[in-house]
Amino acid sequence: MKDRYESPFSSRYASEYMLELFSADNRYMTWRKLWAALAEAEMKLGLPITEEQVSELKAHIDDIDYETVKAREKEVRHDVMAHVYAYGKAAPKASGVIHLGATSCYVTDNADLIIYRDALKYVKEEVKSLMVNLSEFAVKYKDLPTLGYTHYQPAQPVTVGKRATLWLQDLETDLNEIDFAIKNIKFLGSRGTTGTEASFMDLFEGDAEKIDLMNRMIADSFGFDECFSVSGQTYPRKTDVRIMNALSSVAQSCYRMAQDIRLLQHDRQLEEPFEKDQIGSSAMAYKRNPMRCERICSLARYLMADALNAVMTAQSQWLERTLDDSANRRVSLPEGFLCCDSILRIAKNVTSGLVVNEKVIEKTLKDYMPFIATENIMMEAVKRGGDRQKIHEIIRKCSMEATKAMKEGRDGELIKRLLGEEQIGLTQEELEIIMDPSKYTGRCAEQVEKYVEHLTPLIGDAEAEDEDLDI
Repeated sequence: MKDRYESPFSSRYASEYMLELFSADNRYMTWRKLWAALAEAEMKLGLPITEEQVSELKAHIDDIDYETVKAREKEVRHDVMAHVYAYGKAAPKASGVIHLGATSCYVTDNADLIIYRDALKYVKEEVKSLMVNLSEFAVKYKDLPTLGYTHYQPAQPVTVGKRATLWLQDLETDLNEIDFAIKNIKFLGSRGTTGTEASFMDLFEGDAEKIDLMNRMIADSFGFDECFSVSGQTYPRKTDVRIMNALSSVAQSCYRMAQDIRLLQHDRQLEEPFEKDQIGSSAMAYKRNPMRCERICSLARYLMADALNAVMTAQSQWLERTLDDSANRRVSLPEGFLCCDSILRIAKNVTSGLVVNEKVIEKTLKDYMPFIATENIMMEAVKRGGDRQKIHEIIRKCSMEATKAMKEGRDGELIKRLLGEEQIGLTQEELEIIMDPSKYTGRCAEQVEKYVEHLTPLIGDAEAEDEDLDI
């Protein structure tokens, strides 16, 4: 048979954990667990279901006959009923009680909620691991001055470590978003075709307390504290919006970080890891392209766009439900998680091996420090008796001349020009002291220390990771 299309998330990017979590096997086994939990709860609440039937259902969770499912679905054109049929074949004594009182969304929606919750918990740990990497990097380089940029133009120095805290703070926001999404995922339960629980009112002869207890029992068995207060046939699709917004938020933060690294790699100040035998370009053998950071940005754009699917689905639901959400969610939600997982795996790899070219950083600062230090030079000259307005004009004139020279490809030699001005009144050594970059980084080191200390309880026992990626 000819080779067939395979998603890059499966073949290249996503982790084994996430691929297994969103696999067909896991999804359909979760359906069976839900059917078994429903039957058990109904039995305990007095419906005519036996212990033997429940035991049989539990014994056949993972032996799914996909050929039987496929053949039956071809006949009935309904995936859930095809699985009910196959489950009944595997557990014949219980076949008559499978899916009792339920609608398809009992298994499809509750299974989704279980999988999405578990996936969010995994993403949370991955974000924490990335933050550990960045925290260690920030502390290591908390004192290393580097040229700051505003509007991507040279600005007052910061430190390499302080810049990393900006990336960290974005990720902390994402961690809070993920936590909020996890805490607010509720269980749907078994609510009937339009959310009225009418079928269970019939089964339990009007005993509403038993219906509530049944739903609490099933929710508890899957680790959920509560069910949605009300629903149509499905759980509220706003839940998907919240989930996808959290994943999109991670993508935005990783994009920002990767883009900063790409900009700095252009200037050779910072570089992503580059393997010994890695090829940067098929034609230009000298190149060291930031391909991992480029891949982060590329995948992040996909995820940010994918998040809009949840928004459009939530706003287009009609009354108690429509089915135009199904095909979209079947693709957009799993791929959103797989994409986020992929981004984080690459980001962890990049941050575990960032290369800081200290000599390049030092040279870049040296080129710009005379301009950055001009205000301090002016103040020192005034302290020694100079006229502030005259000194300002001298520095302005010398700066413009130096800038013009640099634009023509020559050295600006601003310090040399200033030394030639008698009214400045400072020696070469004195000017060098004034231009010490560490005098211009303010509280950078302190800010790094305090911020990383603040993060410690948030990232808990997560460990720094260097995931060896073959991508």
